[in-house]
Amino acid sequence: MEAFLEISPRHVYEVLEGVQDPEIDSISIIDLGMVSEVTTEENNVKIVLLPTFLGCPALDIIKMNTINAVKELPEVKDVQVEFVLHPPWTSDRITEQGHVNLRKFGIAPPPKRMEADGTWHIDCAYCGSAYVTMDNIFGPTACRSILYCKSCKNVFEAMKPVSTLM
Repeated sequence: MEAFLEISPRHVYEVLEGVQDPEIDSISIIDLGMVSEVTTEENNVKIVLLPTFLGCPALDIIKMNTINAVKELPEVKDVQVEFVLHPPWTSDRITEQGHVNLRKFGIAPPPKRMEADGTWHIDCAYCGSAYVTMDNIFGPTACRSILYCKSCKNVFEAMKPVSTLM
């Protein structure tokens, strides 16, 4: 009789570390804080993801890449990926490694705290200077803004802070 090897959620999480955001290929969906839950039952895997923004055009690609990565595990029978809106994703879910990887890509991570008046401050993604100005709150995607560093003279993108308190 062949031994039955049950896949563990921990093993699936390890695989998900390698699933990159298709728009920011230096950061995984784990480090973005998109993975809400992983369950396994009889080698069927269910992954619950939180979209960073509802209208994100990369959600279908993220879903496909997630399914394909987990299906590489030989013991996996089936993979289901579901996007849920509750609880909502917030930028607080981005890990410390995620902050590092965003900077490597040239994107300033969102601030870890908002000011009492609801404003936020971003340091330059390249030189770390606080001497920056907002060029345009609307960046190339819904989750990013465009800023200009007056110290190193570079234009850079920054992830917008998203909070349930806003």
